[in-house]
Amino acid sequence: MNASTGLTGKKIIIGLSGSIAAYKSAFLVRLFIQAGAQVRVLMTPGATRFITPLTLSTLSKHEVWTDVLNENGWNNHVELGMWGDAFIIAPATANTLAKLASGQSDNVLVATYLSARCPVFVAPAMDVDMWYHTTTQRNIRQLIADGVEIIPAEQGELASGLIGMGRMAEPPHVFEHLRVFFRQNGPLLGKKALVTAGPTYEPIDPVRFIGNHSSGKMGIAIADALAQAGAATTLILGPSKLAPSHPNIQVVRVRTAQEMYEAAKAIHAQQDICILAAAVADYTPASPSNQKIKKTGDTLSLELHKTVDIASSLGAEKKPGQIHIGFALETENETAHALEKLKKKKFDFIVLNSLNDAGAGFNYDTNKVRFLFPDNKALDFELKSKQAVAADIVQQLVHLVQK
Repeated sequence: MNASTGLTGKKIIIGLSGSIAAYKSAFLVRLFIQAGAQVRVLMTPGATRFITPLTLSTLSKHEVWTDVLNENGWNNHVELGMWGDAFIIAPATANTLAKLASGQSDNVLVATYLSARCPVFVAPAMDVDMWYHTTTQRNIRQLIADGVEIIPAEQGELASGLIGMGRMAEPPHVFEHLRVFFRQNGPLLGKKALVTAGPTYEPIDPVRFIGNHSSGKMGIAIADALAQAGAATTLILGPSKLAPSHPNIQVVRVRTAQEMYEAAKAIHAQQDICILAAAVADYTPASPSNQKIKKTGDTLSLELHKTVDIASSLGAEKKPGQIHIGFALETENETAHALEKLKKKKFDFIVLNSLNDAGAGFNYDTNKVRFLFPDNKALDFELKSKQAVAADIVQQLVHLVQK
């Protein structure tokens, strides 16, 4: 097994916090040991109530730390943080996510996190309402902005008996995430990429919204292609039932244009590549109702305000060497409108598609595009699958990176 995983000799720190999912970490430790990795385990006091340190020390073949101090003296968390090639926190409760995001160092796990010089991976575990709570999602966005990789929570039965998001990723999925990370290669290795995808929904009231027909398929395909090329990829995804297939993509789910902008702005400065493929709503209701609006008349008037122009706002902050790629979906005067957007938003090139082309646009599995460049050059492509279009975009991107 260890001959093909790329994990032989890797130094892996595994941290557990107090969740019923802590039992899964015994299997995770075993997987890394079988792959030839060296493993050290940390536990919060709460984690010891769900699984014993003895179990994990037996599997890892090393003492498990549950406090900064022990009967023999000080556990040197600084030295351990420098020792690891990767630090995985699994399970990570909502409480631990909050402590990591704020740097509240009151246990050995967070103290080691603050000392770690290696990549950090977090596998959240909590009930569905805790997972979707705005504070949890804000903490996750902060951790991603800090460079932490989130191993997405999964859908399924929870300890509460509810069915929903919040299950810790299964040990083989966490293991695969690390295996892919250590075996990563490709022309964009070492580059960071941001992709926006999907629609945004602008609330009218609790049950109605202004939106569009975007499925997110094109942006998701681009994120997969970037990750396959070796880029550390963050996908900011509007309301969509779809998800990327590559295990090393950071997914930040948002709903409104403002949420998408805030998530993109938080990490934009650290990115080498920004591909803005989302179909962001241009307008949002000025005063959304807190209660469902009842049908009381023949007409309903809504006052709409412009949403933030994400591409223009990020373009204004574009740094030398950063590459920005945009999209234009048009229905008339397609090339003229796309060239205007290319210049205004400081794109390095823009991907034009037209709703007048059969098989192109929202919800299709195919797309027909044209690349337009600042020097007035253009590249035209035939109708292709969106995965093939994504590969063309990444190939063109590699040319720009290697100039």
